[in-house]
Amino acid sequence: MKKFFQLLFLLLFLAACNDADKKTEETPKPENEMDAAAKFLRAALDGDYKKAKTFLVNDSTNQQMIDIYEWNYNNRMTPEDKKEYKKASIRFLKETHAINDSVTIVHFSNSYKDQNDSLKVIRANGQWFIDLNFTFQKNDSIP
Repeated sequence: MKKFFQLLFLLLFLAACNDADKKTEETPKPENEMDAAAKFLRAALDGDYKKAKTFLVNDSTNQQMIDIYEWNYNNRMTPEDKKEYKKASIRFLKETHAINDSVTIVHFSNSYKDQNDSLKVIRANGQWFIDLNFTFQKNDSIP
């Protein structure tokens, strides 16, 4: 009987340790559109595409686009560029535009390349996500 309780205690201990690992790996949900953009950009600059993917609108186009970015990062980017991107800070520009209460265009650059770019951030089901489709769409009504 003593062996049974020791085994039970060991199994419960291992299960508790396993749950703790899962909780530390979870990425906190973005609080707003700027937080979503910052978390996505930081993950991308760090080369953590697994984490970056958690901030994307879940559709095939976004998945294909992030897969291309990841492939380029892993296969074409020099180790020096990777290092510089990881050290880079994100700069949000004043030209950020709220289209409505669920869509915002965030303009940014980073301290390494210093090239202005933009992201479309949308709110769906109470959460903020990045929509990379915007990057390749021309829309004259959005500055």
